[in-house]
Amino acid sequence: MELSDTLTKAKLSKLMSELGKNASAAGRAIKYAATEQKNNALLNAAEAIRSSKEKILAANSLDIDYASTKHIKKSLLDRLYLSDETLEGVAKGLETVANLPDPVGQVIKSWEQPNGLKISQVRVPLGVIGIIYESRPNVTADAGSLCLKSGNAVILRGGSESFHTSQAILDCLHHGLKSAELPETCIQLVPTRDREAVGHLLTMADTIDVIVPRGGKSLVERVQKESRIPTIAHLEGLCHVYLDSSANLEMACNIVLNAKMRRPSVCGAAETLLIDRLGVDRLLPRVAKKLIEAGCELRGDITSQTLVPEINPATEIDWTTEYLDSILSIKIVDGINGAIDHINNYGSNHTDSIITENILNADKFLKEVDSAIVLHNASTQYADGGEFGMGAEIGISTGRLHARGPVGAEQLTCFKYVVRGCGQTRP
Repeated sequence: MELSDTLTKAKLSKLMSELGKNASAAGRAIKYAATEQKNNALLNAAEAIRSSKEKILAANSLDIDYASTKHIKKSLLDRLYLSDETLEGVAKGLETVANLPDPVGQVIKSWEQPNGLKISQVRVPLGVIGIIYESRPNVTADAGSLCLKSGNAVILRGGSESFHTSQAILDCLHHGLKSAELPETCIQLVPTRDREAVGHLLTMADTIDVIVPRGGKSLVERVQKESRIPTIAHLEGLCHVYLDSSANLEMACNIVLNAKMRRPSVCGAAETLLIDRLGVDRLLPRVAKKLIEAGCELRGDITSQTLVPEINPATEIDWTTEYLDSILSIKIVDGINGAIDHINNYGSNHTDSIITENILNADKFLKEVDSAIVLHNASTQYADGGEFGMGAEIGISTGRLHARGPVGAEQLTCFKYVVRGCGQTRP
């Protein structure tokens, strides 16, 4: 239930403290839950999503109305909007996570020492996870299901625009937990739009083990600056597609169009198109024509503008802008080395793709582009945990510590060493 858009400091502090204590207690219960019990909770939650469709869509309508009064961008409204089809996708996502292998208790590797000690590296939950996300209410289900599957309790702080939808989805997750005889407090949602709640969450080191920010650059920067808790950062998706001179023209057109225009508002959407100078006369006119026909605004350097008059001038800031909209910047580069230099200089280490028939250039790109996800002859919009066979994801980690790329159930575990002996003492 929504308390208020703003709370007194005392009330907010008490609220956040209670969430933390509840999560700690629930974390101890979910940590040792049987695989079948967790899976039943997820499957029952999926059925609750389907049976509560009208309620969830009504809540989503309230959120759309609220967001519209704030005059947010069309691309962000697209992230917020749920339909019958997308809601069915949420339910199927829960079922997919239920059918994944349980990472908890998995033996990563084992060996025996010369002294007879048998050592195993075993996956265990992280504990209590705090997840901060913006606008997309389906993240409530994705994050809740992955934390449940990996044996973690979670405190969710969704965007103010998705408040009612997230609560309606949470009710379904709670139904699943209750039916499986697991504490509903395994998955909690901060029940206020008060922006100060984020600040409180970032200081709760006594009850939260990991913070996962999923949102825009400003949110991630704030979390990294203020958090007293280790973070798994989902930075902006400044994604590139590079068309090598040997690229198949039809493939290049199809992939670039998909990478930019399938869903311009997602983090895997391409924001910059790089083209080898030796192939630009052959490739750019056709690719640009497809994009323009699809309603995409193009901004490019002088060479690209000369070839395609409809391309607007690009400025330096375009190479570092995550548009999340139907806008694409275009730069002509000197071959594979020029593309790699541009990406490593301007990119966000998220997702980048090369389109080429030259396997040596493909291998060089995949090796030397320093991003969490690199692709050959495929759209950047495959940067998604579901497409990687993970069922869902909490985000795409662009950092290098603990997890990188799609963060699924397995990435929400760490490990401990289990050592079995037969009376050994150290000399």
